[in-house]
Amino acid sequence: MPKFEKHIFVCGNQRPPGHPRGCCDPQAQAELQKLFKQKLAERGLKGKVRANQSGCLDQCEHGPNLVVYPDGIWYGRVTLADVDEIIESHIIGGNPVERLMLPDECINTPSCAHRSPKNPPPSPDKRSG
Repeated sequence: MPKFEKHIFVCGNQRPPGHPRGCCDPQAQAELQKLFKQKLAERGLKGKVRANQSGCLDQCEHGPNLVVYPDGIWYGRVTLADVDEIIESHIIGGNPVERLMLPDECINTPSCAHRSPKNPPPSPDKRSG
């Protein structure tokens, strides 16, 4: 079997309800990954493009999220309604869906505006000096 042209990793991490970082698959149903597999097969892409459920991709605040390789394109806040657009525009057409893309400065960095700082800076009225 030839290697896959693209690989879609869909975060399937689960956390308890109310966790401050959020959760990509709160119902543990793998719905996004299953829909990607179904839609890829319907378009005759089985064997060319693989959609896998992954463990935590550590972009929890942007979830549900996924990454497409070898392109290295990260998507956040993906819904079931976005699957067709991602497949048609990016996977088939080669044009990433910009409205869902995570900015490079938000990937694997503690300084992303979407992440809750562990030790927030003191407010201006409480700073000494």
